[in-house]
Amino acid sequence: MDHYKVLGLPRSASKEEIKEAFRKLAVKLHPDKHSHSPKAVRESTTLRFKQVSEAYQVLIDDRKRADYNFRSSRSHNYNANTSNYSHGYGYGYSATNYGGKYRRASSGGSGASSAFENVLRYVTTRAFLLNLSVAGAFLGGMVVVNRGWDALWKMHNAEKSFEETMRSLERSKARKEKP
Repeated sequence: MDHYKVLGLPRSASKEEIKEAFRKLAVKLHPDKHSHSPKAVRESTTLRFKQVSEAYQVLIDDRKRADYNFRSSRSHNYNANTSNYSHGYGYGYSATNYGGKYRRASSGGSGASSAFENVLRYVTTRAFLLNLSVAGAFLGGMVVVNRGWDALWKMHNAEKSFEETMRSLERSKARKEKP
């Protein structure tokens, strides 16, 4: 299914053109409008309405549209049937993780490119980037604190090594115990 053909638009369509085409088709195909039609007409218009809705959701979102355009331009890996579609949730995205976070449906791509794409998708997720920034801040804080302790040690124990300082402490304890 070609989302551009479903909406009757060229690939160069703007967001405004996509919105307008969707509105016209949604009004024409809305299931409530055909509630009193024969069952076959209702089912076909409902299916067509779902396809129009899916096409709109993919083409109106810049990231999904870019992904769709990229995938549909690679004809050797492009699966033209609708098995990768979850009506209403976008091109190749599964409804099982709906709520702003989409999980890619399997596309049967080649191993190396699919693995790379999966790693790239994981590395660019908000959760991963947030965890990475928190870990970076934590490690950065540890480095700053460690350098601070080193500077404090050197300031109070100038020209002395740790071993010399320990011997000095032992001697002072011994002196306190003798009286």
